[in-house]
Amino acid sequence: MMKKIAILGSTGSIGTQTLEVVRYNKDIQVTALAAGSNVKLLEEQIREFKPRLACLWDEEKAKELRAAVADMDVKVASGMEGLMEAAVSPEADLVVTAVVGMIGIRPTIAAMEAGKDIALANKETLVTAGHIIMPLAREKGVKLLPVDSEHSAIFQCLQGAASNPLHKILLTASGGPFRGFTREQLEKVRLEDALKHPNWSMGHKITIDSSTMVNKGLEVMEARWLFGVEMDQVQVVVQPASII
Repeated sequence: MMKKIAILGSTGSIGTQTLEVVRYNKDIQVTALAAGSNVKLLEEQIREFKPRLACLWDEEKAKELRAAVADMDVKVASGMEGLMEAAVSPEADLVVTAVVGMIGIRPTIAAMEAGKDIALANKETLVTAGHIIMPLAREKGVKLLPVDSEHSAIFQCLQGAASNPLHKILLTASGGPFRGFTREQLEKVRLEDALKHPNWSMGHKITIDSSTMVNKGLEVMEARWLFGVEMDQVQVVVQPASII
């Protein structure tokens, strides 16, 4: 059976990895793609995956995209209105929310109200609106599936464990690029050092959040909502990246 998905944040790290899965599995159809301002990459994605709807946050970039894909059967929208349209696209069974920041909240809520399951890779949605999102998921009977590696691993571990009360969640962390630095070494760290992520290209904000471990704090709050536990039941365990 063909699974139909919409991807919000298709040109970012999670979005491009999602499309790799689509490319490999052959049983997933992309109904809508939304991105920020990367006209070139979104055009390439449109030509390969042939969605019915595409959205760019930046209206001027959306105009460029419309001209670039004028030969394709695709509607190009822009801004929050376009993002919301992509989130509720009638054909989609599941919406991958991988946009950065709180702009992901409204489309996620709209998708849930439209009965879509959510593959969540937008931390801010739960960090700032978990008290709205989780009750809404229960009310609408939709699934909220964590995509980020740590939360996805915890989610998988908990499958089939409904009768076994959850005592504590151990959330793994590499310790960031400056793990083991002395206070003197940390005083000499520069912006460009913090922006050199060894594994991923995630944009400046997320890379800095990763370097400073702020991202892990957000993940603790995300875990609290996803798994219905108290904050003190989530413990961050720092391990070398090679072990993780």
